[in-house]
Amino acid sequence: MSIHIGAKPGDIAETVLMPGDPLRAKWAAETFLDNPVLVNEVRGMLGFTGTWNGHRVTIHGSGMGMPSLSIYANELIRDYDVQTLIRIGSTGAMQDFIKLRDVVIAMTASTMSTPSRGIFKDLSYAPCADWGLLRGAVAAAEARDVTTHVGGIYSSDVFYDERPDLNEEMTRHGILAVEMEAAELYTLAARYKRRALAVLTVSDHLLTGEAMASEDRQTSFGDMVQIALEAAFGSAS
Repeated sequence: MSIHIGAKPGDIAETVLMPGDPLRAKWAAETFLDNPVLVNEVRGMLGFTGTWNGHRVTIHGSGMGMPSLSIYANELIRDYDVQTLIRIGSTGAMQDFIKLRDVVIAMTASTMSTPSRGIFKDLSYAPCADWGLLRGAVAAAEARDVTTHVGGIYSSDVFYDERPDLNEEMTRHGILAVEMEAAELYTLAARYKRRALAVLTVSDHLLTGEAMASEDRQTSFGDMVQIALEAAFGSAS
């Protein structure tokens, strides 16, 4: 048991999928896992452990933003010895060739600020995904014939952005999409020598203004979850 996670020793699997929304964690666990068991509900942040294709896996919410994810990722790693952490969540597209419900697999995650920023001081650290997970996710997406984009994303520390000039420069430099957690996840994984990846579903588009309804964001992300599981464990077939 840690400060923010009430799970007992052994309750958390070595592989954890981390959606931001705890209700999405509940939906994913009930949809994809066999015999999911609630292992955490401290502060309403739900976590479930079950099996997928015979492999133990935990699906645990991270909350919104890098500070919240940092709390849960640190405790999962340090107190429960988690080895693989895969963020599954929504993202906003920043390129015109990306469409709603496409999947984005983050090779790198640029950011202006993270909870780890003070460690690096003047260095612009470039956090990146684990290659084995990235390769597995791309293979899984191709096998499922899912429209997928692989490349750099931007992890923002604000949701209501007031920097259209910055967005324009990121689009100009090929950033695929924006979300709020992956850069800190990748940094923590590097620090503790763990594996990390972000597999994201496009829920809205910064260029066109298109957006999915909130209920669709919670329940229509099946391809993303399946890709994440296959990246971690291999194909179910």
